[in-house]
Amino acid sequence: MQGDAKIITATIIDLTHDGEGVADIDGRRVFVPDALPGERVEIALRKRRRKLVEAVLVRVLEPSPDRVTPGCEYFGRCGGCALQHLEHSAQIAFKQNAVAQVLARIGRTEPEEWLPPVASPPWRYRRRARLGAKYVAAKERALVGFRERAGPYLTDMRHCPVLAPPLDGLLGEMADLIAGTSIRERVPQIEAAVADGVTALVLRVLEPPSAADVQAFRDFGARHGIDIYLQPGGPGTVAPLGEARTLSYKLEEFALTLQFLPTDFVQVNAAINAQLVATAVKLAAIEPTDRVLDLYCGLGNFSLPLAQRARELLGVEGEAGLVARAVRNAALNGISNARFITADLFKTDWSFYREPWDIVVLDPPRTGAEVPIAELARSSPRRIVYVSCHPATLARDAEVLVHQRGYKLKVARVFDMFPHTNHIEALAMFERA
Repeated sequence: MQGDAKIITATIIDLTHDGEGVADIDGRRVFVPDALPGERVEIALRKRRRKLVEAVLVRVLEPSPDRVTPGCEYFGRCGGCALQHLEHSAQIAFKQNAVAQVLARIGRTEPEEWLPPVASPPWRYRRRARLGAKYVAAKERALVGFRERAGPYLTDMRHCPVLAPPLDGLLGEMADLIAGTSIRERVPQIEAAVADGVTALVLRVLEPPSAADVQAFRDFGARHGIDIYLQPGGPGTVAPLGEARTLSYKLEEFALTLQFLPTDFVQVNAAINAQLVATAVKLAAIEPTDRVLDLYCGLGNFSLPLAQRARELLGVEGEAGLVARAVRNAALNGISNARFITADLFKTDWSFYREPWDIVVLDPPRTGAEVPIAELARSSPRRIVYVSCHPATLARDAEVLVHQRGYKLKVARVFDMFPHTNHIEALAMFERA
């Protein structure tokens, strides 16, 4: 913000899907981070960015009844969270409304039934994180954490209350560890994973650490009960320092244990993931004679519970390493009616699209499932369960299913996978009309 920026008074009339307040200033929409609908605020206009007008919140004159004091001292600077100033239940209501709006606007549809949203504990829920690391020579110390909200720099932070223990209180100690090594300027990233009873840290190292560095890493791991891995190159170079314990999580309702590697994708919120899987399986309503197709299957998070109820299941995933873990997880859990293949789901020429499937489950990335949705018309499954981490692409694909493929959107549900952030996890179930 410019030092001589003009301060104006405005009323916030809406909240964007990114969690920013919206004001109407002389017919222009102005976006105000940290402001809530209904509030009268003082703001300072910033320069236009990409045809948008942004403002800085200077002072709240009349606060919303949903405004609360953020629970983290770094909120506002750290880019990890966007909604800590909004009461938790109001965050969930905002996210369900966002999904409903985008389904109506882009998908031109609405679910016949909304299941109640599933709420998460608001703090210490995040079991996976990719943390930035940087040594700042001018300060003679390192930083470890998330990027700042308004710039490319790392937030100067010592702890993070959304990270699962023991990670929540260790950012400062990780920074001190890196600052004390000979490669302090060559450690740009730390990946963290909290499994059931095991925590792992993967340090990206751009130069080989010295023997003293390796010993410091070992000592840190021993002190905190954490397994330390080093990654000198691509994902295939990740290796533990010494013996490493197996990372796994349980799906108690299905008596399943799934193993994973510290850099694998797993849903960040263990409690919500368990309920997400349970809802997907229930809405799939699989019969013992059904053939089930699980697209973007990962390491078997949905596949294995679905296979327990089906005649057979095929899991398809683009990353070969995850497919290998899915195969192993099926064997470890005694599931013999599931097979897994590697396939690029951005392409269309796969034979499995021409097979008859009774139930299809999809858990695509933010880009959605445009190609599979188009190709599934060939098999015309009676039911599709779509797990989404991006409402706009869910709505785009719903429009195709409802208006071009003859499906009905029967049920939708929002899951509080990422409290305090603007990320939205939703599930939609479609039935063939």
